[in-house]
Amino acid sequence: MSLAVLSSRTLFGLQVRPVQVEVHVGCGLPSFSIVGLPGAGVRESRERVRSALLSSGFEFPAGRITANLAPADLPKDSGRFDLPIALGVLLASGQIADARGQVPEVRHYVLAGELSLTGSIMPADAALAIALSVARDDPQAILIMAPAAAGVAARVPGLRVLSAGGLSEVVAHFTDRAMLPSATPAGHEPADEAPAPCLSEVRGQSAARRALELAAAGGHGLLLSGCPGVGKSMLARRLPGLLPPLTPEQALEVAAVHGLARSRPAWSRVPPFRAPHHGASMPALVGGGARPRPGEISLAHHGVLFLDELPEFGRQALEALREPLETGHVTVARAAGSCTFPARFQLVAAMNPCPCGWHGHPHPRRDCRCSRETVARYRARISGPLLDRIDLHVGLSVESAWLEAPPGEPSAPVRARVLAARDRQLSRQGCLNAELDGVFLDRHSEPDAGGRALLARAVATWGWSARAARRSLRVARTLADLDGCDRVEAAHMAQAIQYRPEESA
Repeated sequence: MSLAVLSSRTLFGLQVRPVQVEVHVGCGLPSFSIVGLPGAGVRESRERVRSALLSSGFEFPAGRITANLAPADLPKDSGRFDLPIALGVLLASGQIADARGQVPEVRHYVLAGELSLTGSIMPADAALAIALSVARDDPQAILIMAPAAAGVAARVPGLRVLSAGGLSEVVAHFTDRAMLPSATPAGHEPADEAPAPCLSEVRGQSAARRALELAAAGGHGLLLSGCPGVGKSMLARRLPGLLPPLTPEQALEVAAVHGLARSRPAWSRVPPFRAPHHGASMPALVGGGARPRPGEISLAHHGVLFLDELPEFGRQALEALREPLETGHVTVARAAGSCTFPARFQLVAAMNPCPCGWHGHPHPRRDCRCSRETVARYRARISGPLLDRIDLHVGLSVESAWLEAPPGEPSAPVRARVLAARDRQLSRQGCLNAELDGVFLDRHSEPDAGGRALLARAVATWGWSARAARRSLRVARTLADLDGCDRVEAAHMAQAIQYRPEESA
């Protein structure tokens, strides 16, 4: 046999596409060529494959070797093609055969792994994303990876994953001498995760605590404003402790995204919490690069994105948040193509009332010296369209007697109320209230006569946009769910209106 055909995968962003690895060994002067738009990491496979074959006790053919990675118009990078190329060289040169002396059957296998010079297999990048793609495209396929990557890939239900430590083990499997073991799922379980900070550590700020519970119950965005030290960051970092654990499907999605950035354990059911510095650029937030990588908003998928000092972020970076806040995904366009990353995150932002931070502080030693124009310019750094997309706007007051205040309510009972409210939403409409739109919003969030009158008056008084009015309806629906009410009442509508002040409408 002078031609061998195997299967592998390549990535562009989070999009995983099949690659057919064709290896031909023919007559001619000794050469080794890799074609099919290979990147630098793939071109270097020639030396790794040569050394791995010799170190594993095989011969390196003396003829003309050509490895084609099809389709040819799809860019390929990474060393994950080392294993299928090496196995293809052995098959095409006739060095391996099964127990019956025939060429082994490899068409149902997908191979992904980088070879070391000794012939051992190193883990491939984005193992979980590859496994999800294989399970979706061909549920009957068998995936072969290094042990560490195979343990991650084995988390995908219904997919058979084999663990191989070296090239010789893969050859032994195909020659029926020793079968490769099935991989067992590996990773962190929820019990292994560090506990989230407790809400009882926050003293006072009852209004902000209520807004935090409301945000957790309905998945709403939250903007906290107040002087330095009033507890904005402290409250935001306690939001993940109020959220339910990720479902197995959500955990797989989050792990697949984080696998591209290597910023998170392979398996965790704790919602991610991301808090980028205010100096982060737009690509750092939304993703980018020649080979697109997810940004902070995608790394916060199914979790919380906390933007402290919101006005200090670049205007371009903040405006880039508008699309994912509405759609739950972000598209990164490059010359080689465009890719879409998931970005269904919950935004929590914090800001000071003015550049110095002391505007409105009651203590005479904390007198604000910012002019009215300076304060206006500072607040204008956040555009109206972005503010319009944040459901809850809460101002934190300075509480001088916080030292004498008793500890606040712990996270556990608050979390129980949040879970109960979320269960009501999911059983009624199949999604959180923050995601309601169109006819479903009208059907499930229609207020009573008093509530409709209050909403109409707010729209007329403050000139609310349709988006602002509909977001208030979503908040009112969550307030009703926390109270266990089937109908949105006037009291719920009145409270929801209070979370959207005139200047943010």
